[in-house]
Amino acid sequence: MQTIFVMVKCDLGRAYDVADRAVQDVEAVSEVHSISGQYDLLMKCCLPDGDDLGHFVTEQVQTLPGVRDTFTLIAFKAFA
Repeated sequence: MQTIFVMVKCDLGRAYDVADRAVQDVEAVSEVHSISGQYDLLMKCCLPDGDDLGHFVTEQVQTLPGVRDTFTLIAFKAFA
């Protein structure tokens, strides 16, 4: 299992809509948090090993209505 975090910048007034669609329509999205700063949302996504992270983000997250920009962080388990 691969875990990535995707920070999402939304069109003005669309953060709640984007969060709702992500949780309901994108199976790999396990959590969505509202954050402050340059981005509006932080999505935790759990993907099967071997899945292409770039295709996942560009085809399933960036295409959600109201998404303006994304920034992806890849997380590695550093501690047992």
